Amino acid sequence: MPMLEVRDLTVRYGALEAIRNVGFSVDAGEIVALIGSNGAGKSTTLRAVMGLVPAATGSISLDGKDITTLNSAVRVRGGIALSPEGRRLFGRMTVLDNLLTGAYAVSSRTVRQQTLEEIYDLFPRVRERRRQLAGSLSGGEQQMVAIGRALMANPRLLMLDEPSLGIAPKVVGEIAHAIERINQEKRMSIILVEQNARLALRLSHNAYALEHGEVVRSGRGDELLADPFVQKAYLGI
Repeated sequence: MPMLEVRDLTVRYGALEAIRNVGFSVDAGEIVALIGSNGAGKSTTLRAVMGLVPAATGSISLDGKDITTLNSAVRVRGGIALSPEGRRLFGRMTVLDNLLTGAYAVSSRTVRQQTLEEIYDLFPRVRERRRQLAGSLSGGEQQMVAIGRALMANPRLLMLDEPSLGIAPKVVGEIAHAIERINQEKRMSIILVEQNARLALRLSHNAYALEHGEVVRSGRGDELLADPFVQKAYLGI
């Protein structure tokens, strides 16, 4: 049984169908990439899984239980966390306080401290800057904090929305390495939304390509890297 299963999911903004009959699954310990151009429906898909936008039709199941109508707070307690596009940190709060906002559903002080130490090990610069205001950090450092904030919820499924967007290439490599470590060391499932299709497919076990709100290709990450349609549409080959 997949950890997460999305079936025939449609989301509408007024009369506009942002995604239509989208379906995919995520197994325990798996990285799944969603690739596509701007407006393809990738972020909407994540927001629907998180419960931030309602499903017009279709279903979302976690561990075989239907969560389609549950609110986002319940989904967080069930083990889902989202690091949103654009990072959305509280710029006038310290890095540490931003991280702690992600742990509102974690009651154990011991677990919170242990998770903080894991984040500091993953991103040493976050430890160095934990007393600074988040708004004073570089884009790459803010992205590390945003991922750390999501990890503070102690999730089983981590969703990352455009983690490489607007970040220097060297830092993109650090973020990619951190994603691999999170997956391998914590056996955490990850949904990775990325316009950088080459990076996403290289990191993923399985992947789905979205166009105009619909899944147009799916398969293993290496299969999609070799797919002529994907190469032409997303890889510039």
